[in-house]
Amino acid sequence: MVVGDISTGTDVAVIGAGPGGYVAAIRAAQEGLDTTLIERDAYGGTCLNHGCIPSKAFIHGADVAHEASTAEELGIHADPAVDMGRMQEWKSGVVDRLTGGVEKLCKANGVNLVEGTATFADENRLRVAHGGAGQGSESIEFDHAIVATGSRPIRVPGFGFDGEHVLSSRHLLAMESLPESLVVVGAGYIGMELSTMLAKLGTDVTVVEMLDDVLPGYDDDVKRIVRKRAEALGVEFRFGEGAAGWEETADGVAVATETEDGEEAEYLAERVLVAVGREPVTDTLDLENAGLEPNDDGFIETDHQARTEVDSIFAVGDVAGEPMLAHKASTEGVVAAEAAAGEPAALDYQAVPAAVFTDPEIATVGLTEAEAEAEGFTPAVGQMPFDASGRALTTDHAEGFVRLVADEDTGFVLGGQIVGPDAAELIAEVALAVEMGATLEDVAATIHTHPTLAEATMEAAENAMGRAIHTLNR
Repeated sequence: MVVGDISTGTDVAVIGAGPGGYVAAIRAAQEGLDTTLIERDAYGGTCLNHGCIPSKAFIHGADVAHEASTAEELGIHADPAVDMGRMQEWKSGVVDRLTGGVEKLCKANGVNLVEGTATFADENRLRVAHGGAGQGSESIEFDHAIVATGSRPIRVPGFGFDGEHVLSSRHLLAMESLPESLVVVGAGYIGMELSTMLAKLGTDVTVVEMLDDVLPGYDDDVKRIVRKRAEALGVEFRFGEGAAGWEETADGVAVATETEDGEEAEYLAERVLVAVGREPVTDTLDLENAGLEPNDDGFIETDHQARTEVDSIFAVGDVAGEPMLAHKASTEGVVAAEAAAGEPAALDYQAVPAAVFTDPEIATVGLTEAEAEAEGFTPAVGQMPFDASGRALTTDHAEGFVRLVADEDTGFVLGGQIVGPDAAELIAEVALAVEMGATLEDVAATIHTHPTLAEATMEAAENAMGRAIHTLNR
């Protein structure tokens, strides 16, 4: 301990107040453990402050503006003006309300809040450096620690983020005015969400992607719908090209690309957004002092209770591996806190849904047909297109479908894929079916409200059994 340090102790020290960390801290306190939550930036982490919530706020705003300006078929004629500064204020109000709520919930549950940057001194002690001149530091001894430091944007060589010419998603979501043109490097979920949003707001978007299609990891017929919709909105794709460098121009930037065959191209825009994915933040923790080392991908390996190789230390959320999802982080946080309290908690990843908030939305859970076959099942697959859904047609959003994958022998629902309106909401029913071991008969026999989008899930179950009424049976 250095001169001037203070030393305190706690049952559970949680590092990071994102969706994994603050949930872990609250649950640990509910379990009767003295809990200390350490955060160096803002409560709610990247998700609430710079990621999930801000992006969905802007996506909603873009949807409102776009639908108002393209509703002539419904007899509605409008030419909305977008005030980006005002939209930014509205978004910030939403963020402030949620982050303030996180802080209040922590305090109400008796969590000790500490502002600062935590590093490991050893496997049972942290050093916390407080920000600001003269703020000093403190040592915190713990029985258990939960690492929840999250992730950050991956940097592409030659494209250092400067917030002016080269943007990360965080920079983009803090913008006060719309760029007239933008080159987006990366067609993964972040790149596709933001590209679609900006195209609806009037920005000319060019997406550069090394692979041959958007959204790697999703079925071809799922991502095809999203790609075609983005193209219809004016997004231009340049597949098979890697970003090689950029130069400042009088009007913005010139982004150079190169193919595997050495062919070069250049794209001019006002700015460039780099959205090639995220990487775990583990290099700030001095993990080696605690006897830990990240794996080759930078993640901290954990077991079924989110416990690391060091019994006293857990890791949750993005630092613990894929998928990097806020709700997965929260679930791991609950399990880690309960395990620290001696409860027989364990993780079960069979029903972790994922969503992409493009237009239309994509949502998945469990196994695809190919994955089911690979695991030895004989899959029964049912599908219901939204263009046969009365509710979808009345909202003028009838692209996509609901697909259910089940085991043919038992009827148990193994997974589902949805592309279409409100897919992120609809997937919850499929996730519940997978989690509880429901069968196709269970889903089909559940009376669904008419007219709703959710009826498509019931029809997909009927279709998998060869009994669909509102779509042709396979």
